Amino acid sequence: MAADRPTGRQSFTPSSFIYSPTTHRLRVIAVGLLVAAGCINYLDRAAVAVAEPQVHQELHLSYGQVGVLLSAFAWSYGLAQIPAGTLLDRFGARRTLGVGLVLWSLAQLSATFVRSLSQFIIARIALGLGESPMYIGGTRVCTDWFALDQRALPIAIFNSSSGLAPALAPPLLTWLMLAFGWREMFLIAGLAGFAVTALWVVFYRAPENTNVPEADLAEIRRQDSADVPHIGFRQALWLLRFPTTWGMFLGFFGVVYISWLYATWLPAYLESSRHQSVASAGFWAAVPLAAGFFGALGGGFISEGLIRRGISPAAACRWPTVVGLLAAGLFTIAASQSGNVYVAIGLIACGLFAANVASSCGWALPAVIAPPNVVATLEAVQNVGGSVGGALAPFITGALIQAKGSFVPAFILAGIISFACGLIYLFGTRGKIAA
Repeated sequence: MAADRPTGRQSFTPSSFIYSPTTHRLRVIAVGLLVAAGCINYLDRAAVAVAEPQVHQELHLSYGQVGVLLSAFAWSYGLAQIPAGTLLDRFGARRTLGVGLVLWSLAQLSATFVRSLSQFIIARIALGLGESPMYIGGTRVCTDWFALDQRALPIAIFNSSSGLAPALAPPLLTWLMLAFGWREMFLIAGLAGFAVTALWVVFYRAPENTNVPEADLAEIRRQDSADVPHIGFRQALWLLRFPTTWGMFLGFFGVVYISWLYATWLPAYLESSRHQSVASAGFWAAVPLAAGFFGALGGGFISEGLIRRGISPAAACRWPTVVGLLAAGLFTIAASQSGNVYVAIGLIACGLFAANVASSCGWALPAVIAPPNVVATLEAVQNVGGSVGGALAPFITGALIQAKGSFVPAFILAGIISFACGLIYLFGTRGKIAA
């Protein structure tokens, strides 16, 4: 096993190779399909948070039960990460993501017909299983199609769907819910998933299965480490030998925890703590979530700009992750102390911008520090830590609201977690992973 190598500022010169028009066109299609699938992915996740007031009343749920429902998705999503990563590294993105799209669309449709909390939890568990390959698969697609020093930006563009969809979800899903009902909202979202599934199966191919020139394929692979001769769960066990793997696992907990605090509870927070109507909460929730979209997109441009200045790709992804988490924690705590609803919304917007910069660059980090044939598995290990954060955030928030009658303790806790995980990325992800 090679020792971890430093990833600080190094002498690094980006490639000036010019790719063929065919490669450029197929890259645009691949990233476009990922963005579309990612938007549907997050719309499906957000549907329960938007429908929470009506689901709460119709199914007669307590805040604690709502917290359990909101966290059910994240538990199954997290537990499925490593199996999904090994499937992606073994069978490729086209087949694995295609199966995942079908499963999660069926799960979203099934929520239309639930009549009890237990049925709803089963639907959300199935949704988590189906969505588990999405973002680790997207990173693998970008690794397959882009050279090492060019991956941060396309990963950020695709990852920006995790900010764009939550920004669109509150007004769009609220409108669908008020116009047709919350059950019909789930039905429409499920059908949209099947539409994207058809596009993915028809249009996406790995570069080796297209007419991309051999010179382009060679350039894409030129800077990569040698492939690792491990497959399946042996990859995950091998990756756990590296301190950087553990730093990413623990650090990404904070990225997803603070993001899911807002993704699952922001509309309810604006309604109960800031006394907004359902329609008004749907509108104002979109403002910080839109800031999150620009943060996710901006993370890619920040990393690319650092690479152009001679910073190594690993450091160019690591430092924005650290700074983003530290800033997100500070803004979240400040928002909890504000007495003005519009100031609080502005501070939450800044916090989500920073958190999504960290998310975008954190997602790109495995693609620039590990061999291509273990990227999806490394992403999966990192995202298991994130999924634990995503599962605990809505559950702990619901429990704190029930116990304290206020969102303030939940916001302060999320800020502390985010700050601590920023420090974990700072000190725990300094090494590269190589065979």
